[in-house]
Amino acid sequence: MIRIHPYGKNIRSRSLSINPIPRIYPFCLLLLLVWLWPAAGYARQVEVRVNGDYSELEANAKAFIGEVEGRSEANLRRYAVTAVRQAGEALRALGYYNPRIDWRVEAGDEEGPALLILEIDPGEPVKVTSREVDIRGPAEEDPAFMSGLPETPAVGDVLDHGEYSGLRSAIQTRARQRGYFGGQFVTRTLRVNPEENTAEIVLVFESGERYRLGEVTFEEGHWFETSLLEDFVTFEPGTPYHTDLIARLNRDLSSSGYFSGVDVDAVPGNAVDGVIPVSVAVTRRERRSVATGVGFSTDVGPRVRGTWREHWINPMGHKRGAETEISQPRQNLSTWYELPLDPPMTDLIRLTAGYQREDIENVESELLILGQQWQHQLDNGWLQVLSIRWEGERFNIGDDEKGTSSLLLPGVGYSRLRQDSPLDPSRGYRLQLDVTGSHRAVLSKVDILHVYAQAKGLYTLFDNHRFLGRFQIGAVGTNRFEDVPPSLRFFAGGDQSVRGYGYETLSPENDNGVPVGGRYLMAGSAEYQYEFAERWRAAVFVDHGNAINDLLDPLATGAGIGLRWVSPVGPLRLDIAKGLDPEFGGDWRIHFSMGPEL
Repeated sequence: MIRIHPYGKNIRSRSLSINPIPRIYPFCLLLLLVWLWPAAGYARQVEVRVNGDYSELEANAKAFIGEVEGRSEANLRRYAVTAVRQAGEALRALGYYNPRIDWRVEAGDEEGPALLILEIDPGEPVKVTSREVDIRGPAEEDPAFMSGLPETPAVGDVLDHGEYSGLRSAIQTRARQRGYFGGQFVTRTLRVNPEENTAEIVLVFESGERYRLGEVTFEEGHWFETSLLEDFVTFEPGTPYHTDLIARLNRDLSSSGYFSGVDVDAVPGNAVDGVIPVSVAVTRRERRSVATGVGFSTDVGPRVRGTWREHWINPMGHKRGAETEISQPRQNLSTWYELPLDPPMTDLIRLTAGYQREDIENVESELLILGQQWQHQLDNGWLQVLSIRWEGERFNIGDDEKGTSSLLLPGVGYSRLRQDSPLDPSRGYRLQLDVTGSHRAVLSKVDILHVYAQAKGLYTLFDNHRFLGRFQIGAVGTNRFEDVPPSLRFFAGGDQSVRGYGYETLSPENDNGVPVGGRYLMAGSAEYQYEFAERWRAAVFVDHGNAINDLLDPLATGAGIGLRWVSPVGPLRLDIAKGLDPEFGGDWRIHFSMGPEL
């Protein structure tokens, strides 16, 4: 019987990638190959061969031995004992304690150096026959402590020292995460019997008392009202310690837009009677920032965007800003003033004002907006936005339909976004519902009920097979549709709608063939992407939808192929689509756009 406390290393082989040389003269390349040739030969001076399908054992043995180079035949013979010992250690790390390792040295010649060959028969593996993991103390009554701990190595598994080490580390890490800073193993034993190929695991962990979080204090010099900063704290004094609570406080303060630096100090060594005081030091950021950018999409062509922000106005944390976007068919300017609420990470009041001018497909519009929004995140994770806005719009549709509108539009919106990465998610979904309305009795020219809903989903299989779906539906209820301004009617077609058709060309038309917008919107899309290289994906898709006046009206279909590149600033999409319904203007079209997929 052998009793050991192994290091539990499980060394894997590593790969080296070399970026391609952009340009080199032929004779320089020849010199480089001649210079590298000896090193390439030396790297193969030890060859490991494992009988059977044991690629993992072979890779681990090669990693333990490492590269051997520049050795003579006699030197390799002297080194063979060391290589055999290293290979044996590599196999034991993966549970093979009784290998048979034979070696021989092949003499070198003009074509290559001498070669040491290890022939390995791994033999029967050591298997786990018993596993005892016992958590004692207060953590025994903490269900979350045991939840999610590694289930391997389990009884019947081949002993893997890396997995055993990982199990021990997981218990210690879980203890630190959940505030059991006095926890320690009172028994930590791995008993291996190589003769019988058995292993017994005994881990007994005494957690000790769980530490608690104390009062959060903010160091002097932050300038803001203390009550505002305290609204970022999501836990009460006396809450059981968890690293996620400290990380969330740091993250929320950092993403608030108020600070250039955040330092949250919650050191267990400062605890008094198991209570850890939390001290926060923040550095106020520059007051203003200006950003400009250029972009392009086939819907609106080239566009220029500018943003001005004042990140803090007063100690209460008020903000304001202005944004403008200019393209050939659309120009807009908007301003906003924001007041944080409790909690300031999600809740706020925003006052807005904006002007927009559009000239798209013979539909001209000038729109002035004044409004207010109250944003609040519900306990179930949905984001709720209650709003009221006044819209004044002057429009001209193909010189056939001219008018002005004045509407007071209260509304409510709900949205929910879940994704595993903000830049390039592999799975997630977005749900959105917006309802607004107006009534002639309250500062409006026409009665309107406007409803719009959208759902998007993304799922990835086997790392490089991605499936995306999108569905949009909308409706306008009114007593006089001709008085509904174009901004509240529905149009379809374009990069983000039905590809293979022009931007906002899908809609009912007047007698002169001018799209005038529809009462209803129905549009959907299904897309498959295959990642053929890092950050590069090929796509095939089909879109189906239209803006219509009757739910039984026909819909348009488009299909095509595309290319996706996940750039540092977000995904870029290039599509070649064919509109399959010529009566709706379907044809071959190129679509280019950028932005998040959810």
